[in-house]
Amino acid sequence: MKDMQVVILAGGLATRLGDLTEDHPKSLLEIKGKPFLEYQLELLQKAEIGNVVLCLGYLGEQIVRHFGDGNKFGVSICYSIEEKSLGTAGALRNARDLLNDIFFFMYGDSYLPINLFKVMRYFESQNKLALMTVFKNHNQFDKSNTVVDGKLVSSYNKNSGTEDMVYIDYGLHIFRKRVLDMIPDNQFYSLEELFPRLIALQELLAYEVSERFYEIGSPQGLKDFSEYIKEVV
Repeated sequence: MKDMQVVILAGGLATRLGDLTEDHPKSLLEIKGKPFLEYQLELLQKAEIGNVVLCLGYLGEQIVRHFGDGNKFGVSICYSIEEKSLGTAGALRNARDLLNDIFFFMYGDSYLPINLFKVMRYFESQNKLALMTVFKNHNQFDKSNTVVDGKLVSSYNKNSGTEDMVYIDYGLHIFRKRVLDMIPDNQFYSLEELFPRLIALQELLAYEVSERFYEIGSPQGLKDFSEYIKEVV
């Protein structure tokens, strides 16, 4: 897995966290004495993934100063810096020159205890453009937003889930680089716009995960992760 690449989107404004992220990005929020991003990198180290691309925006220079080239954290880090807000998919397009032909994508506020090797092995066994990991959520940890039909995601709506949406986007994706051709260059464009296009083409695989996700993008999520990490570290 050392040749595999993970892109982490760490450029969000973190408005739900209020004063906690007024002066620094949420990836640098300290939990048990170290920044959240360090926990994410430790997960990647355990999976023997050493190639990391960080997509940065708001206060991103603080992340660059802290993590540098990643050597002291056991990974190699490259940075893609947005000069303006480009959205979750636009950030990927902006990082195009740094990306492998196949790469993982995850959010900078998500902690995902998942076997990355198994996910990639499944993706490589299928001839599709992208994969979304999904968790059978039943509106438990956040509003469910995804419908799965067999191997594929058949419907996705982040903001207005319907009764048949029992799954939630778990926060880990795999993309083939040619997906970036579907994203406008240097324009704001979100994954919420990209996913329906992949679904319409029947190109978005679903991979079900059984263990819950953790996130620090909300006060409750930050509390849950802080309690979780005390038990496992």
